[in-house]
Amino acid sequence: MKTHTILFSTLFLFGILSACSEPEKPLKEPNILFIMTDDHSYQTLSAYSNKLIETPNLDRIANEGVLFKNSFVGNSICAPSRATLLTGKHTHKNGQINNSHTFDGGQVTFPKLLQQAGYQTALVGKWHLKSDPTGFDYWNILPGQGQYYNPDFIEMGEKKQFEGYCTTLTTDFGLNWLENRDKEKPFCLLLHHKAPHRTWQPDTIHFAEFKDKVYPVPENFFDNYEGRLAAAEQKLSIRAADMDIQYDLKMEDSEGRIVSRFPRMKHTSRMNELQKNAWEKHYKPITKDFLGKDLEGDELYLWKYQRYMRDYLACIRSVDENVGRVLDYLKENGLDENTLVVYTSDQGFYMGEHGWFDKRFMYEQSLRTPLLMRLPKGYSKKGEIAELVQNIDFAPTFLDFAGVDIPAEIQGKSLKPILSKEKNIEWRDGIYYHYYEFPNEHAVKRHYGIRTDRYKLIHFYNDIDEWELYDLQTDLEEMDNLINSEKHVEIIIGLKTELTKLQVLYEDTDRSTY
Repeated sequence: MKTHTILFSTLFLFGILSACSEPEKPLKEPNILFIMTDDHSYQTLSAYSNKLIETPNLDRIANEGVLFKNSFVGNSICAPSRATLLTGKHTHKNGQINNSHTFDGGQVTFPKLLQQAGYQTALVGKWHLKSDPTGFDYWNILPGQGQYYNPDFIEMGEKKQFEGYCTTLTTDFGLNWLENRDKEKPFCLLLHHKAPHRTWQPDTIHFAEFKDKVYPVPENFFDNYEGRLAAAEQKLSIRAADMDIQYDLKMEDSEGRIVSRFPRMKHTSRMNELQKNAWEKHYKPITKDFLGKDLEGDELYLWKYQRYMRDYLACIRSVDENVGRVLDYLKENGLDENTLVVYTSDQGFYMGEHGWFDKRFMYEQSLRTPLLMRLPKGYSKKGEIAELVQNIDFAPTFLDFAGVDIPAEIQGKSLKPILSKEKNIEWRDGIYYHYYEFPNEHAVKRHYGIRTDRYKLIHFYNDIDEWELYDLQTDLEEMDNLINSEKHVEIIIGLKTELTKLQVLYEDTDRSTY
């Protein structure tokens, strides 16, 4: 071989190796699309498990990007979770420890910082923080919890009613803003859906979609809560009046045979005639059949579970379809390559595990959330991510992607290093949780705790003083409280030490004001 040929081959090979080792070069100022639902359980997103439903459009985000296997919240309830994602701070630091407080919109939030950096910002859908949104060029929000059918929206302070289904309308408004925004600027759109929040009222076109589906009953549906006093005293059970036949499951009869613990409500009060006809066509036969069976005991509880699942999952169907509309819009308009797409929920939810619906507890189903991300061009990360991440991490992540300095007061960590080719990243070994809303109709005790990759330690306090320990490697369903296990004494001591370190790190050591 001639010398110049050898030299050329060497240089060519060196060039290939150099190109492979070069750091990724993301495009500047990526757009940010942050889609969040309310109470969407990771169990009902088929990128995590297809046992209950297929969600092909949501799965597109995971298939084209990444899926976080260990994504958690710091306080599993709506308003506190929303305040945390905006501020990057735990709820005791941002002031929103429960749903009754009003969010302090004067504090630092990531939309404000992005706006100051030249981003065009918008919020559409559920807000649920009482004060008006700040840091947004445009906002169009649901008042309070919002309504599923023909809902009111508050657009830049002006309240209007719109005909249609809430999930579809929220998407319509988001797409309309994308189409008419200032296209010379990068954008950050928060598209926040009401669905699938209680009382799980599906779009009329999906009423019958799961009508005959029979869902597998969780193995611990008939949990007796042995060794878990706080779990025994909750009021979020499908196996009790906590899940109401009329209010939650829409069984209404003119003769008053169905007794409700809620004041009589009319689910169809906001509906037009076509919607009412569809409602009655679907629910009247179900009600008639239910009354004819005269169910009680375990048979009643199992019937309630199936009825709950069908309505909840029909709400998810609309979410999935509308996420598909948004993804299609990005692609059709050449925005998909330079947009960070994030999908999550404000917290997890129980789908019959422990016999429950709702959230609040630090147990896995309400602590854990789905989290999917499709990354902008220049980030090649794909597949599952195992690191322990939390909703305090959203704000610093968005700021980091946008090239905006992260304020020192933010307690979360940017996920960007995990999503890049960076190596030897230092990451957290445990996440911190603190729930405050007691007394409350659901009677979930106040508690705080730590979760590592294997163990979970919880302390229930206030009118109770109980500790719980779970080995998630052998007991993922959290049925066996190991707090009195002699084999785990050293583990408990170590976890309590680490829990104290997290409380000091996050400055959550004073219980006197809670």
